[in-house]
Amino acid sequence: MKIVFCGTPSFAVPTFKAVLRAGHDVSLVVTQPDRPSGRGMTLVAPPVKEIALTEGLPVIQPEKIKKNPEFQTRLENIAPDVILVVAYGRIIPKWMLDLPHFGNLNLHASLLPKYRGAAPIQWAVANGEPETGVTTMRLDEGLDTGEILLQRRMALAPDQTSPDVFLLLAEMGAALMVETLEGLATGAITPVKQDDEKATYAPILTREDGRMDFAQPAMTIYNRWRGFQPWPGAWTTLNGKKLVAHRLMPLDAHSLPGGTEEPGIARMEQGRLFVRCGVGTWLELVEVQLEGKKRMPAADFLRGNALHSGDRLGG
Repeated sequence: MKIVFCGTPSFAVPTFKAVLRAGHDVSLVVTQPDRPSGRGMTLVAPPVKEIALTEGLPVIQPEKIKKNPEFQTRLENIAPDVILVVAYGRIIPKWMLDLPHFGNLNLHASLLPKYRGAAPIQWAVANGEPETGVTTMRLDEGLDTGEILLQRRMALAPDQTSPDVFLLLAEMGAALMVETLEGLATGAITPVKQDDEKATYAPILTREDGRMDFAQPAMTIYNRWRGFQPWPGAWTTLNGKKLVAHRLMPLDAHSLPGGTEEPGIARMEQGRLFVRCGVGTWLELVEVQLEGKKRMPAADFLRGNALHSGDRLGG
């Protein structure tokens, strides 16, 4: 097929490469503009652009696409069979949805209609889901509401973090997109309308999502830590300063005998730092970082800070 590929971050790279390996004609690559990064604020090219330049493919990086006559004319002149959209980062306008014969195909990192939205991997992990997956769909004007083409499922291990799952779903999705293109070409795929009543949402993450609520069970807090890596992570406050938990471990109600502490109360035992959570559970903070300090094992942190059993975390 003649393809226009729209994608930006590393998640889109495996699909981009897989489409090229499958022999499709990628006539144009559309990606976000280079953005400043690092202390020096040096302009950095998106990963998809880097691959496109390596492959000698034409690349454009429009700031806007909805009302961009030059961009629209270029796509109309290409007359692609399909437009692939993988983590591009722009809302696709109607004129673009209507342009190709096979439509605009999107790879979404969830089992739609669950986890529509900007952060499906993070929220699936944070909510302790036993499985997730990838969906290829035909985009429409709604938020991840288009017809489902194919899906593939994957079990989630209880110790996997979002970065772990990103890598696995990116590769799984690449294979599924190639399979989807083949199925559309041969007529083997029957699109399926989503059941809107079963839809859940995965909104963009905020800093506040990382705040640990010690009234929740320890496993709930642990799952949110897994899901919200590398940002916003898991954090609380200690004497008005932010305390980040880089590593933590949930414990059940029987792991630390005795005590009637309320949620948020700290307990120290043999250089280990525990925090009481909901339903009598405990959370061990294994590696922490106090605002303005380096990250360190809890034992080192306790030696250098005036924190005592019975003190409260989180204000």
